[in-house]
Amino acid sequence: MKFEELVEQRSDGKINIELYPNATLGDERTLLEGMQMGTIDMAIVTNGPIVNFVEDIGVFELPFLFATPQEAYKVLDGEIGQKILDKMETVNIKGLAYAERGFRNLTNSKKSVMTPADVQGLKIRVMENPVYIDTFKALGANAVPMAWTEALTALQQGTIDGQENPVNVIYSFKLNETQSYLSMTRHAYAPAAFLMSLNKFNKLAPAVQKIFKEAAQEAAEFERKANAESEEEQMAKLRESGMEIVQPDIKKFQEAVAPVYEKYGNKYGDYISQIREQLK
Repeated sequence: MKFEELVEQRSDGKINIELYPNATLGDERTLLEGMQMGTIDMAIVTNGPIVNFVEDIGVFELPFLFATPQEAYKVLDGEIGQKILDKMETVNIKGLAYAERGFRNLTNSKKSVMTPADVQGLKIRVMENPVYIDTFKALGANAVPMAWTEALTALQQGTIDGQENPVNVIYSFKLNETQSYLSMTRHAYAPAAFLMSLNKFNKLAPAVQKIFKEAAQEAAEFERKANAESEEEQMAKLRESGMEIVQPDIKKFQEAVAPVYEKYGNKYGDYISQIREQLK
C-alpha cells in the first residue's frame, strides 16, 4: 500500500497500481512464473521460493546467518544484496528491493520446544526450498515442503504438527488457533523481494523506472519499521490467546545446524565469507 501511494503520488496520478492481496493471483511460485511470462506485473515474494529460479539468493536462507535485523539490512541494501537482485534479470525478472518477512520462529501443536531434541519427530511444514528442508532435517524434524496455501489447510486438519514463520505471519494468519506453542528460534531471517516482470520494467520510461526503484526501497524500509513496531504487540496478543511463547537455547540450535553449512559451503562459500567480512 505504501508503494502504491508513493508511485501514484510521484507520477502525479498517471500510474495506477492495483493491489491483489491474500494470494488472489496465486501462490508465490505462480507469481514468479507469471512475472517471467508477463501475465503478472509485480509481486512481493518470500525469499525461499525464489531459490528455485535464482540459486544465489539461497545464501540468505542459511540458518543463523544474521543475528539482528540491522545486520540483514546492511547486507541486503549493500553491494552483496544488489548483486543478487541483479541476477534476477537472468530469469526475466527485475529485482527492485528487499522488503521483509522477518526472523522466522517455530510453532507446533504438540509441545514446548526449548532444544533441538524437542524437535525430533515433529512434522514441520517448510518452504519448498532445499536449505530449509536440510535445516529442519538437521534438527531432527520430519520436514514437509509445501506451499503456504496448502500448509494452512494441513495445520487445520492436523496432518502436520507445525510450521516456521515470522511473528507477523503467525499473528496475521491466526496460527494460535491451531498451534499452542511458539518457540522464538529466530533461526533464519527471511527477506521478501520486491519484484517486477523485466519485460514490463523495460517498457517504462527511465524516469518512471527511477520512481519504481526508489518507491520500492522506501516502501520496503517503511514495512521493516512497521514490522519491528508491531512485533511486541502481536506477541502479547498471541500470549493472551493462550499461546505459550518460549525463548529456546539458541546455541544448541546453532550447533545442530552446522551440517547445513558443511553441505552448502561450496555453493555459497564466497557469499558467506563476503557477508561475514561485511558484518565484522
